[in-house]
Amino acid sequence: MKVRPSALIWRQNANQTEVLLMRYCYGGQDVFALPGGNPDRGEILPETIVREIQEELGVSVDVGEMVLAGEMLLTQRNDDVLHVVFAARNLKGEPALNPAETTALELVWKPIIDLGSLNMYPNIGAKILPWFSSATYLGYIGRIEQQYFG
Repeated sequence: MKVRPSALIWRQNANQTEVLLMRYCYGGQDVFALPGGNPDRGEILPETIVREIQEELGVSVDVGEMVLAGEMLLTQRNDDVLHVVFAARNLKGEPALNPAETTALELVWKPIIDLGSLNMYPNIGAKILPWFSSATYLGYIGRIEQQYFG
């Protein structure tokens, strides 16, 4: 099983909270993901997030508490993946894609109220919403049901 840590980066804009997402296009569909990536050997998960965000977005963040963890079991197509989401605060710099480090097409700020209706990888948009009202660890959410974007 692979492990993929990612960062929940948010900001207040006008009267709404927005989350930073990376937009990809798979099978003709827009797919959105939280910034993150795969750990290098000997790297702990928060270090992975700091490195990946610096490489892919050219900014730095402070990695805080774990928001949630869940598994995608896709043995028919790919390796199983444990997704672990951490809160990321104190964004320093203006995020911009580095095409040498990511295949994402663009960065977008999406209102948190839209997260449940977006094609997300992993499919955790609706699961993240309660964290914004309680700011407490949501825990292990079990299996993440995921649409395949071919």
